[in-house]
Amino acid sequence: MTNATDLTLGHRVMAMIEDLAQHTDEPGRITRLYLSTAHRKAAEATLSMMQAAGLDAHIDALGSVIGRIEGTDPNAPALLIGSHIDSVVDAGRYDGNLGVVLGIAVVEALKQQGITPSCPIEVVAFGDEENVRFPSNLSTSSALAGRFNPAWLDGRDQDGISLRDALVAFGGDPEGAAALARNPARTLGYLEVHIEQGPQLEAKDLPVGIVSAINGITRARAYVIGEAGHAGTVPMNMRRDALAAVAEMIGIVERAGSTRTDTVATVGVAQVQPGAINVIPAGVDFTLDARAPDDAVREAMVQDILSECQAAAQRRGVELVIEPFMDSPATPMDKGLIEQLEIAVRSIGIEPLHLASGAGHDAVAMANLCPSAMLFVRCKGGISHNPAESITVEDADAAARVLLAAVKQIAT
Repeated sequence: MTNATDLTLGHRVMAMIEDLAQHTDEPGRITRLYLSTAHRKAAEATLSMMQAAGLDAHIDALGSVIGRIEGTDPNAPALLIGSHIDSVVDAGRYDGNLGVVLGIAVVEALKQQGITPSCPIEVVAFGDEENVRFPSNLSTSSALAGRFNPAWLDGRDQDGISLRDALVAFGGDPEGAAALARNPARTLGYLEVHIEQGPQLEAKDLPVGIVSAINGITRARAYVIGEAGHAGTVPMNMRRDALAAVAEMIGIVERAGSTRTDTVATVGVAQVQPGAINVIPAGVDFTLDARAPDDAVREAMVQDILSECQAAAQRRGVELVIEPFMDSPATPMDKGLIEQLEIAVRSIGIEPLHLASGAGHDAVAMANLCPSAMLFVRCKGGISHNPAESITVEDADAAARVLLAAVKQIAT
C-alpha cells in the first residue's frame, strides 16, 4: 500500500483539482459545459499547469489542451495520458479533472526523478466528454482518433447556439477538426484515470481498480405532441395528454433496463409545454440513455423501447418522434496495457481488481486510434455527477503511484 507518511503526489493532485474547481459558469456550484466561459478559463488554467510542469502545451482547434515532452528517441510513437475538463450541470470536482491532473503530476514526478522517457509523453485535457451541451459524442477525443463528424458542428444547444458558433466564440477553429487526426503509427497508447462512478472499489476496500471494458451507449431525443386544453373542462377520455403519455413511456424505459442482465435505461430530461397548472400538456421533449456491455443486447433493448413507446403513443392519440443522436459501441480495453496496469497496481501492494465501466469515457474514442486502458479510483459512496463526489488524498496518491509505475514500464 502507499506509504501513509509520504503523500506528496496525492497532495499535489488535490491542489490542482482545487485550482480547476474555481472555474464555473454558476457561482456556488461547478457547471463547466463545453465551450463555455468557464471551460475557456479552465483550459487556460490547465495550459498554465502543463507549462509549469515543463510540457510544451497549447489549446487545439476544438478546445482540447495538449502538453508534450519529448523522449530520448525522437522517432518513437507517443504515449498519451488524459481525460476531460468539461462537466455536467452541478458537478463534482473529480470527474474527468482527476485524470488530467494525474497526467501532469506524473510528468512532474519523472522530471523530479531525473527520468527522461524513451518516447514522447502527451497529457491531454479533452473538452467534450460529457456531451451535455451539444448533440455530439466525445467530439474532441474523436477528432484525435480521426473520427470527428462534421455534422456535429451544426448541432445546437438548448439556447439555439450551434457548436460551430460556440467554437468560434471560444477561440477555436471549426475548420481545423480534420487536421487534429493522429497517425496510429505515431501513437503508442492511451491511459486514462477516472473516479469509479460506482460502489465496487469501496465495497472491496480498494483504492484503485482496472477497467476491463466500457459499456456501449445509445442516446436519443424524443418529442411527444399532444393537444393543449383546459384542465377543468376536457373530459379524461377525450384528452391527448402528452405528459401522461410520456409517463407511460418512462415506465417502459425503466422496465426495459431492469429486465436484462447488466443493462440500464434512463430518461434524464423531460421538458413540458406549455407548463401551466391548469393546462393539459401539449408537448413533452425527453431523452433516452440506454447502456449495456453487450452491443447486441443493447440494440435489442432499444428496439423494444422504441416499439413499445410507439404503441403507447398510438393508444393515447399522440405523435411520437424519436431522433437517435449517439451510438457508442461497447469497448474492451487493451490486454497489453491492462497487464502493465496489473504490474503497476501490484507494485504498491494491491491485488488488481478488474471491473467494467457503465459510464462512457474518452477512452472509447481513443481506442479507435491506439491501445487504450483505464484505471478507476475509489469514490465515496460510488457517487458521481454530483457535488458529493469525494476521494481521499491517500487514494489520489495511490492512483498517482500506479500511473507513474505504469508510465515507467511503458515509456522508459
